[in-house]
Amino acid sequence: MATSDLPLEGVRILDFSQFLAGPYASLRLADLGADVVKVERAGKGDLSRYLYVSNVSVEGESTIFHAINRGKRSLEIDLKTDRDRASLQDLVAGADIIIQNFRPGVIERLGFGYEAVKALNPKIIYGSISGYGADTAWKELPGQDLLTQARSGVMWLSGGADDGPVAIGLPVADMLAGAALAQGILALLFRRERTGKGGLIETSLLEAITDLQFELLTTHLNDGGRKPERQRENPAHAYLAAPYGVYRTADGHIALGMNDLAELWTHFGVEGPLAGLDPFVDRDTISAALGATLAKQTTDHWMRIAMAQDFWAAPVLSWDETLASGVLQDLDMLHSVALKNGPLHTTAIPMRIDGTRPKSTLAAPQLGTANALLDTGWS
Repeated sequence: MATSDLPLEGVRILDFSQFLAGPYASLRLADLGADVVKVERAGKGDLSRYLYVSNVSVEGESTIFHAINRGKRSLEIDLKTDRDRASLQDLVAGADIIIQNFRPGVIERLGFGYEAVKALNPKIIYGSISGYGADTAWKELPGQDLLTQARSGVMWLSGGADDGPVAIGLPVADMLAGAALAQGILALLFRRERTGKGGLIETSLLEAITDLQFELLTTHLNDGGRKPERQRENPAHAYLAAPYGVYRTADGHIALGMNDLAELWTHFGVEGPLAGLDPFVDRDTISAALGATLAKQTTDHWMRIAMAQDFWAAPVLSWDETLASGVLQDLDMLHSVALKNGPLHTTAIPMRIDGTRPKSTLAAPQLGTANALLDTGWS
């Protein structure tokens, strides 16, 4: 897809955000053609340049930074100097969108809060992400993904009854908050096209991870506040009845969705009685009997039966197995960007436009690569 075909081509974004949530929002917008300029602290830059999840370094910086900041430019700036502040104000006046994810009050002290920016640019669309909202009792707490998971209740929905709290092994609060912010920004862009009016879009990690739980929270709020009860045997969901779960086989694991228990008992040859058992009340008894049978044969054995009977079942694959399937390649979901020392392999935007997946070959920026903007402006 040519750059001129991208829907956000020509949209200018100043991105003050760091780490994951804000940069994930601007990544999605950059993938759609927006010109995203990261506003980074002079001499240091986005802290995620040095936030390592492994000992893998890509040209002296972390894989996190490269994965989430590809296709952007970098503005290295010292907000303590009058020159840099004035130049940044000029860029704000010509921008379409501002994104920030500082703790509440910080961006205002720096002079680039929503009211200050709106005075410079009344049509600005201003996106803000916090940990727990700007006006709550938790507003001063550190807005980090794991800590938000801990405060949200989500850790009691995975794992088994005896496992204690289980964290989701991905930064889901960060990524969902970024996705929500991008969605809101696009809605305000559409409104501005119709009315000329800018606006403020706000979200938080807590709001995003609460929304992730909407199905189960709705159940909780409407059944007298009954707590979710995780099953002990082959758990996968705190509410759904047996056989829903992940089961060990002779050589791996298999996941079973909502299936007719009598059909499973018949075609899998499950040993043990089923009559009289309630799939909700007797989840552990049912799952234990099913698990004992599934452990005797290979995953392929059970999958052949499941496919023949149209059961909801899937083998539990590793990353290597998922990649080897070729399906991600068929979807064109894998992507490479050019670096000095060779390509960086990553993922692409999860959507197509007019049948084509937008892809930029631009890598994450070196610190200060867009500093000419301080003298020339956006033109």
